[in-house]
Amino acid sequence: MTESAKPESAVPEYNKPLPVLTDENRPFWDACRSGRLSFQCCSGCGHLRYPISPFCPECLSADFAWTPVSGRGTVFASVVFHQAYHPGFKQEVPYNVALIQLEEGPRMYSNVVGVPPREVRVGDLVEVIFDPVTTEITVPRFRPRGTAT
Repeated sequence: MTESAKPESAVPEYNKPLPVLTDENRPFWDACRSGRLSFQCCSGCGHLRYPISPFCPECLSADFAWTPVSGRGTVFASVVFHQAYHPGFKQEVPYNVALIQLEEGPRMYSNVVGVPPREVRVGDLVEVIFDPVTTEITVPRFRPRGTAT
């Protein structure tokens, strides 16, 4: 097959930055690809942590288990970008970047989709959805809680 020919089932080309998969973060991305949000839970103190870390920030234990979380949360902060700081985002401007406070405690940056960027408000209730952007990477994003896909 030539380089320009793509099978019909191929995922469209994704031009935005992607995470580098490592042994440490692969369980997170595998869970996302399976439609689950999963974080490290410290075996020593029970602290649920994100971002991924080799040690618990609370007790410094290196022991943990991957634990699924609900994916429900609240918009803690949101900003609307009107400039593309990476060429891959040029067609998306304006777009939002939100800090989501998950019910279980951790906060994570993502996007709130399904509403105009300017309508995302602090305090909005959201739930995770999964956006398969490549065959290996599925990005967790959020939508207003109770809306259909």
